Amino acid sequence: MLKTVSSIGVPVEKRIIVALDFSLAKVALNLIDSLDPKLCRLKVGKELYTACGPQLLRQIQDRGFEVFLDLKFHDIPNTVAKAVNVAGNMGVWMLNVHASGGRAMMEAAREALLEFGSQRPKLIAVTVLTSLAQIDLKQVGIDCSPEKQVSKLAFLTRDAGLDGVVCSAAETHLLRAQLPEEFCLVTPGIRRASDAIGDQKRVVGPAEAIRSGSNYLVVGRPITEADSPLDALLEFNSVLASVS
Repeated sequence: MLKTVSSIGVPVEKRIIVALDFSLAKVALNLIDSLDPKLCRLKVGKELYTACGPQLLRQIQDRGFEVFLDLKFHDIPNTVAKAVNVAGNMGVWMLNVHASGGRAMMEAAREALLEFGSQRPKLIAVTVLTSLAQIDLKQVGIDCSPEKQVSKLAFLTRDAGLDGVVCSAAETHLLRAQLPEEFCLVTPGIRRASDAIGDQKRVVGPAEAIRSGSNYLVVGRPITEADSPLDALLEFNSVLASVS
């Protein structure tokens, strides 16, 4: 994992992934130009990708940032495999699928990246969205707790040969105890005590997430809506440096 030193002398690892939840390229690029590619990676999700497409990915990469393409592919295996292969050709650092698409779909996605060899992107799977609580799962026919469903899907992801999962930091301590050390845990829903929760339901602070075993933290509004996004990013990295 790449280490560097921040502008205030704090050693950090590139564990923060800033979520670019925008619909306009200009707004996204203005935010990006206030950040430092040595201090974070960036997440491009459905809203921004739908609005701006691959051209924006190239503009982000030209600025030196590694991209997590967060499109959560979920379809028949052949369709997902083809989409994942296209993403690999775009040179993204990481991308994801939905674990609930099943083992065959995930295996097809993994095999679609084999041609990239050591340059292949990390491939992870979404377990249970952090916006979902137990009552939400029950409404779609899943009659167990989020923790049990996350664990079930994480093991399925491991068996399919993927690199890791997206999960709430509330579940990372359980997964870290059960799964191999190299299995990657990516956690959204990260909030400091002073941050608004918004539409997230299973949220955790950055220090707690790292102590529980998270590898990468996805942070959106607490950084992107800050008066100084760079200062907010430095604050997050300072917290992580204190517990790493």
